[in-house]
Amino acid sequence: MSSTLDDRATATHPLPPADRHTRGARFLLLLAVFLCAACGLVYELALTALGSYLIGNSVLQTSVVISVMVFAMGVGSLAAKPLRRRPVVAFAVVEGVLALIGGLSVLMLYAAFAWLQLYMPAMIVVSLVVGLLIGAEIPLLMTLLQRIRAQEASSAVADMFAVDYIGALVGGLCFPLFLLPTFGQLKGALVVGVVNAVAGVIVVVFIFRRQTGRLAKAGLLAGVTVVLGALGTTYVLADDLEVSARQHMYADPIIHSETTQYQDIVVTRSTAFTGKPDVRLFLNGDLQFSSVDEYRYHESLVHPALSGRRSNVLIMGGGDGLALREVLRYQDVRHVTLVELDPAMTRLARTFEPLRQLNHGALDDPRAEVVNADAFTWLREARQRYDAVIIDFPDPDSASLAKLYSVEFYDLLGRALAPHGQVMVQSGSPFFAPKTYWSIAKTIETAGYATTEFQIDVPSFGNWGFVLATPAATEPPPLRLAPNPPKLRYLDEAVLKAATVFPVDRRRTDVRPSTLMDPAVLEYVQDEWRDY
Repeated sequence: MSSTLDDRATATHPLPPADRHTRGARFLLLLAVFLCAACGLVYELALTALGSYLIGNSVLQTSVVISVMVFAMGVGSLAAKPLRRRPVVAFAVVEGVLALIGGLSVLMLYAAFAWLQLYMPAMIVVSLVVGLLIGAEIPLLMTLLQRIRAQEASSAVADMFAVDYIGALVGGLCFPLFLLPTFGQLKGALVVGVVNAVAGVIVVVFIFRRQTGRLAKAGLLAGVTVVLGALGTTYVLADDLEVSARQHMYADPIIHSETTQYQDIVVTRSTAFTGKPDVRLFLNGDLQFSSVDEYRYHESLVHPALSGRRSNVLIMGGGDGLALREVLRYQDVRHVTLVELDPAMTRLARTFEPLRQLNHGALDDPRAEVVNADAFTWLREARQRYDAVIIDFPDPDSASLAKLYSVEFYDLLGRALAPHGQVMVQSGSPFFAPKTYWSIAKTIETAGYATTEFQIDVPSFGNWGFVLATPAATEPPPLRLAPNPPKLRYLDEAVLKAATVFPVDRRRTDVRPSTLMDPAVLEYVQDEWRDY
């Protein structure tokens, strides 16, 4: 009742001008807190995402960035104490520098990776500097808030951190849902830098314009103009800079590149004057295939798994459509479901002519159904039974991929596999990563499958391995081709027989199976591929 009377009194007798000004100033300052918090979290997410794309090992990247930034924020808060004597100028300078470094952070790290091969040291330095500047914000903002209207420390802290955490929430959601798909990583960081500069400099200078000297105000506005000019110029040149840095990482000319919310996709083509051009697909910098010899890999991946029944086939991964091409060569295949996480990859396989020529337009075949979904989640809801399953995921060099090589994943797969069905899993290189390879085989066995392991040679990859598995079987499945298979360029029965023989130094070793709670395969792959 009393609040209602107060509201009516306020409507009848408006607040004095000083009160209205105070409320308006507090609102603008808290808005600046909100925007700065959102920008700070976006910088953090951008650094972790970039590291995951370029280096892999998302757990390590996230841990390093967060640890360094949180430590630096504490140091920055302490270092900001002397700056509270002139909080308006100090905060505006801090935000201007943060906007410039944060906005350019992705470009600087990309350049360090492409040209200098100093990504990790550069990431630590950038994370440290950004963390120091973010940490300096709160003490200065608290001082500014108290200048507008003095209040108890606990109340001021509650107001400040409530708005700060809400801003972090909005920034955390905007990065994957809006900034990354709309602008990409490089331009997205630049856009956030502009928002940071406007919120941190212009808003604060406007609020305290009467308390800021003319010279200081002119200097701050000139500084923010320089920052906005630098960010704007970089935004205009961003595409050329990105192409130049990216091309430096690949031996052959890039004919297509894009960064999706899931991965970095690059297609290159050689400029050889003799022979067929070599078209290569890279995901997050890792080679997926070369058009010169991909048939060796895809024939080995597909045809032994289709030696039995094959009316209804499931392909998981393989968004390039090359495994699908091999499956569709069998006329008695009635339906193929292709489950690929990234819709950009399947769109590229459908519409980008160099890939479409390689996969023979397989994704538009009426027998093919393309589903863009997370394979683990999709399997939990799958109701069909499949005669054969082809698993063509990238190597498990991140936590998100390691779950697709876990006992739990193969348990789920068993529900979608017909009793007579066969599964083929690409399993990495027994030569370069033997522990990884045999861990995948042991993981499949732990899930209740009988397995047959074999290896082939793909010149662009080197030695590569696969695991053929059958559920609830007492004997390993025979490695063979179907009667009267399509004409193959690489495989025959003699090649398959020889493929099951591993040299002494690459035979089965004592390794752990991989589970969701103990992703052993991630540990092995990161250790073994470190020097390659």
